[in-house]
Amino acid sequence: MKFRFPTPYTVLMGVIVFAAIATWILPAGNYSTLEYNSVSDVFEISSQNGVETMPATEVNLEELNITIGLETFTSGDISRPVSVPGTYEQVEAAPQGLIAIFMAPIKGMYAVIDIVLLVLVIGGFIGVFNNSGALDKGIAALASKLQGRESVLIILVTSLIALGGTTFGMAEETLAFYPILVPVFLAAGYDLLVPVSVIYIGSSIGTMASTVNPFATIIASNAAGINWTIGLSSRLALLVLGTMFCIGYIVRYGKKVKADPTQSLLHGLDLKSPFKHIHLNKNAEPLELKTILLLLLFGGTFVLMIIGVSQWHWWLTEMTTLFVIASILMGFLQRTGEQAFIKEFIRGAKDLLGVCFIIGIARGVTIIMNDGKISDTILYESVQIVQGMSGFAFLPALFVVFFVMGFFISSSSGLAVVSMPIMSSLSQIIGVPTEEIVNAYQFGFGLMLFITPAGLVLPSLAMVNVSYNTWLKFIWPLLLMLAALSILILWAGLLL
Repeated sequence: MKFRFPTPYTVLMGVIVFAAIATWILPAGNYSTLEYNSVSDVFEISSQNGVETMPATEVNLEELNITIGLETFTSGDISRPVSVPGTYEQVEAAPQGLIAIFMAPIKGMYAVIDIVLLVLVIGGFIGVFNNSGALDKGIAALASKLQGRESVLIILVTSLIALGGTTFGMAEETLAFYPILVPVFLAAGYDLLVPVSVIYIGSSIGTMASTVNPFATIIASNAAGINWTIGLSSRLALLVLGTMFCIGYIVRYGKKVKADPTQSLLHGLDLKSPFKHIHLNKNAEPLELKTILLLLLFGGTFVLMIIGVSQWHWWLTEMTTLFVIASILMGFLQRTGEQAFIKEFIRGAKDLLGVCFIIGIARGVTIIMNDGKISDTILYESVQIVQGMSGFAFLPALFVVFFVMGFFISSSSGLAVVSMPIMSSLSQIIGVPTEEIVNAYQFGFGLMLFITPAGLVLPSLAMVNVSYNTWLKFIWPLLLMLAALSILILWAGLLL
């Protein structure tokens, strides 16, 4: 019997089992954490002995070896508890058993219900729109105009999504773009790997080279006690060069597939796109006014979402509301009856139900580790590995440490607030600029985003029915190139 790579659900459950086994092997431990209480204007330090309060002053921060400025806490720039350097201690083990393994995906679904609801509503929005037929006509017209210039589409879309990643950490929002872009790239003659690469690689390289991303750069810099603009030149270098590497890699693969479809990594797998395949029509008819209005509403919804997130501090509740309103407006434009509207909305939401389950199961990995109290142990052992190295060896080693930690802690802001206070305290000891520690965190964690099952790669692949092992075959040469580029940039930041 021929081996078939397991589905994303099985892969994620395997990771949960692996994390649960780790809770039986690794010692449990915790760092004390510090949190600012704005009501009482005090710091609250939580440890195994309970909660201790102290006045919120710079002196107390210095005594705790925390380099974060007081104003960073009082302004609300850091709202999560931060780890206190030098306070790690082993605690009573909390191994996670069989029941905990099965409960983890359920708890994970509760934890990400806001993301799940957004995805379901986007599915309903797409279902209502597909019922109009406007997508077929619009994409056919666009694809016809792009004949012979398809590479421009790869360059443009990857660059724009990378821009979203570097500025505001575009991640979950990218799930909304697959129904739009997959048919375009298929109509242009590419395989399913090209659209998922353009969207997911674009988002990941942007996040990896975050410049003003508040969920990575600013939180990490604040937690390290430096201004976020310090070290910006290194991140800009990775953004420009890394995006060029990614675009070149995707364009090269896309041209090879267009020239010879048998060169596709998906050849012979008989995969079907979950979205409509639009065939080129050189003699496409002019678009009607109703179709143009539907297309403008469809595209304008995503533009408004991006503006809302980046400029108006929208998040999942506001984005979900936007797609609900847009769905209703689309129903009115189509003059769809109430029953037909509900039917198409539910049908579209059902198409993305599998993606929702993957998102929930993925969050279960973090829940198992936190409940098993090994997240801080992994951080502590990581510090022991890199402590005492020379600066030249320290930065690549730290890059690898953050790459590995990104497998276990898939939240950029979560990893920043627990690790930066600890890691930044090593900068004076080893003689490495603090901003390069922040950059090592961003580059290492960002590289893991390309492949970590606990992140968004599996939901993204599920959107196009591409398997995880196929993705790994496709992406590993690019990962090696980006890793080498990252280390060179870190060394440059140390020497210049």
